[in-house]
Amino acid sequence: MKFFVIRYKIGKQRKSLIVQAPNKVEAIKEFLQRQIGVLIDITEISEPLSWKLKKLLDKIKDPIKNRPVDMERYIALLDQLSVMLDAGLPLNFALSEAAKNETDPMLKAIFTQIYEDIESGKSLYEAAKRFKKQLGTLSLSMFRLGEETGALAEEIAHLATILQEMLENRRKFKKATRYPLFIIVAMSIAFVVVTLMVIPQFEAFFKESKMELPLPTLFLLWLEHAFKEYGLYILIGAFVTTGIISWLYSKNERVRFFLDRLILHIFIVGKATYYAMVSRFLYIFRVLHNAGIPMIDAIEIALEVVDNSYLRYKLRQIVTAVEEGRTLYQGFAQTGLFENMVLEMIRSGEIGGGLSRMLEKIQKIYKDRFNYMVDNIATLIEPLLIAAIAGFVLTLALGIFLPMWNLTQTAG
Repeated sequence: MKFFVIRYKIGKQRKSLIVQAPNKVEAIKEFLQRQIGVLIDITEISEPLSWKLKKLLDKIKDPIKNRPVDMERYIALLDQLSVMLDAGLPLNFALSEAAKNETDPMLKAIFTQIYEDIESGKSLYEAAKRFKKQLGTLSLSMFRLGEETGALAEEIAHLATILQEMLENRRKFKKATRYPLFIIVAMSIAFVVVTLMVIPQFEAFFKESKMELPLPTLFLLWLEHAFKEYGLYILIGAFVTTGIISWLYSKNERVRFFLDRLILHIFIVGKATYYAMVSRFLYIFRVLHNAGIPMIDAIEIALEVVDNSYLRYKLRQIVTAVEEGRTLYQGFAQTGLFENMVLEMIRSGEIGGGLSRMLEKIQKIYKDRFNYMVDNIATLIEPLLIAAIAGFVLTLALGIFLPMWNLTQTAG
């Protein structure tokens, strides 16, 4: 759409009007329909600042944001929908009641729109499709599956179960990493405080002694100088660097791919991420496969819940293998992500016709590994924390007491 300034005359008064239209002809037509005066001239302009501000204000006021919905509230809404549909209530009535009782503004606005679209004749999948960013691909796939199979209440209940498991995994991981992160932050703050407050007290004494200072002392003095002179710049640089990396991660596919691959090599975090993503992928693939979704479609949908782009790229090789006519076992083997035991279970499941049962067992293996790692993350990371604290204490001790020891020996 373009913007035009139309100058017109009402009696002896000259006025102007801004009109938005695809071209000059349409803009003139719109002006003539208003019948407000005699047209003098029309000029195309760039989008006015007032219109930009209005759009910005409308975007701020709009409850539907460009981000995923609150998972916990969404699960509660899906449970409510499932119960009402299972009781035999019509879909439009169930959606109306769910939207009416919802307290989250974003969910309320989304499901109100979906209800209105369904009232105008659209299917649930078609109505929800424009909210893909907010609800996720998995939700759309389960809605479509429920409508195609005639078991919408059951599939919405399945969706709520899947999302609940994903939410629980995230909560477990955050809870498990809270204590180690607190220790690391507290230790870092203590190191900075000691370097800035304690080391300067000894600096004058070391200079007066005119002795050759050992390496740990020189390192502490250098750190003290760096923190004092450039501390603010270091802090700003850290925030700016973090912001740039976060922005690149969200906007650039190559950066996201590189960082996601790097995350998988981080101690504990990498393994936990791998187990969580693979377990989630296998669970959703199994549920969709059992529901009668074609294998390729089931894998494609399951891939959407794998947040790590590197793992998603590797798992997509399964789709390529199946499309080329190879077996599921060969596709899983091609990814290089699974151990021989898992691959043999998939092959035996394909040959024996018990693929669903084997996928369930494999998913349980990865889920149990993830739970064990999360439950014992403090124990697993404890040696690293002890080593870090020991290094912190040792550096301070050597930096402060070695010069005193040398001075005592010289005096003796």
